[in-house]
Order: sequence, then C-alpha cells, then structure tokens
Amino acid sequence: MNGPSIPIRSIIVAVAANGVIGRDGALPWHVPADLKRFKRLTMGHHLIMGRKTLESIGRILPGRTTVVLTKNDDYQSPGAVVARSLQQAIDAAAEAGDDEVFIVGGGEIYRQALPLADRIYRTRVDATVAGDTTFPELAPTDWRVVRAESVPAEGGVPAHAFEVLERAATARRDPTEKPSLPECPSIPSRS
Repeated sequence: MNGPSIPIRSIIVAVAANGVIGRDGALPWHVPADLKRFKRLTMGHHLIMGRKTLESIGRILPGRTTVVLTKNDDYQSPGAVVARSLQQAIDAAAEAGDDEVFIVGGGEIYRQALPLADRIYRTRVDATVAGDTTFPELAPTDWRVVRAESVPAEGGVPAHAFEVLERAATARRDPTEKPSLPECPSIPSRS
C-alpha cells in the first residue's frame, strides 16, 4: 500500500523590486488585491510559516491549517500544528491529504523551502523599500514564469504583477504531468 501522495510545495510571497519582503515584522506596502489573492489561493490548505511570521500575523488564519516551524521544543500555539522541520511540516500536510501546501514565510523559511519548492506564487511590487527581511534571489535557469498579470499603480497602491513560476525541471514529478494552475484573480478596474 502506498503512503500519502506528496503535495505540490508552493511558496507564496510578495516582494519589492529590491528583494525586500518585510520590515519590523510587517509588509512595507498595502496591496489589497494581493491580500485577496493570498486568501483565495491558500484557503483550505496547509500554511507553513515560522514562529515570527505567525506572531506578526497575530492569529490563526481561518479556513486553513497553520503549521508553525520552530526549534523550541516547548513552543505551543493554540490552533496551530507545531513542526520542528520543514519536512515534518510537509509530511503533516501530506498525511492530511492536502494536494498543495503553501510556504508563507518568513525569510529563513523561504530559504529552506526554495530547494524543495515546485511552484512560486509571486507578487512583484514595483517599489524600492527599506526593510529587514529579503527573499532569496531566484536562479533564472531554475524557474520559468507560466502566468503573469500586471496591475498599474492607482490610488496610492504601487504597480504590481501577479506571477506564477514553476521549477524549470522538476525531478520528483513526471515531466509530462503538468499540475493545473488556479486562475489569476480578476482585478476590477477602478474607473
């Protein structure tokens, strides 16, 4: 008998032009459409995050299973699953039958997850901002953009682009098997 199937391992991140993803435990911009996209994509799935990311969010997000990575053996968070390693977190999602697991940060968790990731949902924010947390630079030979949608700046919201990237060569999956991609959000125009 086979064990649980390995879920698609997806990173979801919003990143500024200079690679910044956070400042003082928060996003250094406000892009409402990105928050809606995050919710739509992650609803019903496991979210893997570091302890600091959970604490910056301040609560367990409804409709999703939160898995917190920490090296602290005594750490507990009501409503969350606590894992000691990224692999243990992915295994928990697989055991629960999740077909896609989302790695949602922070910076160190992204660095650990990048070699294992199959897909990246990236929001590129067209701004250079000060920050203390960055996203690792992607090797262009390792990733290809399979979907992109640009949104112009409007009403104080910086221009941004929603992208889906897939690993150029995925060793763990049959190359003829293409996972289906969710649709990009429809961004209403503000006329």
